[in-house]
Order: sequence, then structure tokens, then C-alpha cells
Amino acid sequence: MKKITFIHAADLHLDSPMVGLKHLPPDIFSRIKESTFTALKKLTAAAICHQVDFVIIAGDLFDGEDRSLRAQSRFRTEMQKLLVHHIPVFVIHGNHDHLNGSWVHLDMPANVHIFDSEVEVKDLHTRSGEKVHLYGFSYPTRHVFDRKIDEYMKVEGADFHIGILHGNESSGTEHDNYAPFSIQELNEKGFDYWALGHIHKRAVLSETPPIIYPGNIQGRNKKETGTKGCYLVELSESDVNMKFIETSDIVWQEAFLDAAPANSIDEVLKLLSAKINDIRQDKTGTLLTLHLENVHLNDDREKRALSEELLELLIADEREEESFVWTFELTMMASQQFDKEHLKTEANFYAELFETIDNYQEINPAITPLYNHPLGRKYLSHLTEEEQDTLIKQAEKLLIELLYQS
Repeated sequence: MKKITFIHAADLHLDSPMVGLKHLPPDIFSRIKESTFTALKKLTAAAICHQVDFVIIAGDLFDGEDRSLRAQSRFRTEMQKLLVHHIPVFVIHGNHDHLNGSWVHLDMPANVHIFDSEVEVKDLHTRSGEKVHLYGFSYPTRHVFDRKIDEYMKVEGADFHIGILHGNESSGTEHDNYAPFSIQELNEKGFDYWALGHIHKRAVLSETPPIIYPGNIQGRNKKETGTKGCYLVELSESDVNMKFIETSDIVWQEAFLDAAPANSIDEVLKLLSAKINDIRQDKTGTLLTLHLENVHLNDDREKRALSEELLELLIADEREEESFVWTFELTMMASQQFDKEHLKTEANFYAELFETIDNYQEINPAITPLYNHPLGRKYLSHLTEEEQDTLIKQAEKLLIELLYQS
């Protein structure tokens, strides 16, 4: 049975400037600056380890159209490693590293095949004899709003057909609508796999055929949370197996900690220490946004110490850690305890409010207007009963707090 194995990566953004992090300790900032290159090395090592037939990079290799010499040189070094192992690499350029940029050009090794500005087909004969057709194009300029998908035409004569496209699925509104396409359009092309790029969050748009966003290989800001990487794909005539391979050296995380059980600053610190150790990952650095909720200390000195010194305490022992958890953003919210029975005696309004909430059966009419917003549709569809109950309780708490403050 015919079979091919390849790595699908996208959005390397090599030499990303990591804006807003220069205030961090020099060693940590240096590691963050190096993280896109570290992720590339992990990608290369995975390709060699698994002896893949080829590698696909679906756009935005470089962070900017100027393509720094440092980024080009480091990329070329990794491609030369793949050349030694006879692994070809198929590359398209995206909106960030489009072909119309201005840069000092470095030649790439012979195993790197770059698609031109018009959709074209490249042939590959694998070591085991399979023939593969790969289809793609590089962005001629930064803004490509044309439906380039119309230009992808299947050319017979290959065992496998793979489309490479850096673009936006038409229904998505969170990103620039570059080279838009629909899932139906991709399905109609009759390809065996679609290697997508542009969206930095990994997503499986379809399983048959596979239509895949691998996400970027290294998160670059607090919006790009979680582990990043690429896909190892094994594609046969009858089946597909995909394995996600982690490449990120630095992981951005957001965490919430309920401090309600803590009655002293020492207990708060113990809760925080346990939370941070839960977050810590082996040999991977973490940049953490931490929300400390329901803080209720009675001692004024402890309150002042917590607000003035907590962040410094959290990061004090992290500077020398390889697997550091660096809290770069901390928010604290004090709890407000409300006695519902007492509030009922203060005003009849509260009694009526709580009775209405307790008898509230259907949340959907209340949130219907939010469905008009794309993010609302994304997060509010298919709410479970437990999730609906949580929303009602949160709304009750917020309403009481706002009323009590007014």
C-alpha cells in the first residue's frame, strides 16, 4: 500500500521582535527572542527523527518583509541539516514575508522548493517510489484578497495530491480575510490533504479530507496561549494518522486562582506556589498572566504587603530556572460576600430579584443578541446545562455587586 509521511508547519515568524518584553531579565528576554529559532530546530529534529518524506511550511517563515539576515541564515542552516538527510522542503510565502518585500537575499539549499506568485504544481518522487503533486502559491504582495482557491486545479498522474494555502476560512472574522476559501471549496478540489497557514491557533477544519491549521510553532504574545508546534502526518491510500509535535520553547498561559480558602498572606502564598508548580513544564519556559480572585485578608498590613510585594515574590526564584514560570501580569480582585437573606430584608426589590433568578429556566432568550457577533456564536453555541447554570450564577453575583455599589 502506498504511503507518505511529512511534517506540516506554518507561521514560523522567525526573529519575531517579541514586543513589550524588554523589561524582563536579560537572560529570560534573550531566551524569548531566541524561541522562534529554538522551535525551528525542534521541527528540523523531528523531521530527521521520523525520517519523513518531505516538509511543508505553509507561509510566514519570516516575521517581516525585510527578512533579516539573521533569520535567513538560521533558516538556511536548518534546511542544510535536512538536505544531508535527503528531506525536501516545500515553502510558500504569506502576507508577512511576501515576495514584494525588500531584503538582502541569501540562497537556500537545493532541497528547498519555493512556490511562485501564481498557483503552480510541484512534483515529488519519494524514496519509496510514491509520486506526490503539491499545489500552492506565495503572496506577491502583503494583501491578497482574491479567491486564489479558484486557481487550484488537480493534475492527474500522482498517488497523492496536497494543497498548500496561506489564507482565511471565509466564515472566520477574527483575522484578515486573505486568500479566502470555504471548506466546501477545498473538498471539491479532490485533494488528499490541505496544509493551511495564517491562523496561529491549530484547528482541524475537516477530517476527510484533512484540512488542517497547525498554528504557529512558537507563541509570540499573551493572545497566543498554550503549546505550539507542527503536525507529523502519515497519509496512505485508505487512512491518515496525525500526531501533534510540540516545538515551543516558551509557552504563554493565563490562569485563575481562587484565594477564598486563604485567611492569611502565608496561605495565599502557599496556594500560589502550588498553582505555579502545576503550571511549570519540563524544560519549557512559561510567561504567565495570573488572576488572583476572592482575596479577603483582614489584616491591613497583609493587604498592603500583598498588593505591593506579591509580584516580586512570585518571580524572585524564577530567574535561574530553566523551566521558569514568569508572572509578567498579575491582577487581584477582593471578594465581596453578600448575605442574600439579609439583602432581602433591606429592600423588597432583592427578594423579587432572587426569586426571579431562582426560577429562571431558559438562558437562550437573554443571550440571543450575542449570537449576532461572531465571537458570541463561537463561544455560546451548544451550552451545556452546567455552563448555563454557571453563567446565571456569575450574572447574579455581578448584578448584586453593581447594585450594592450604586
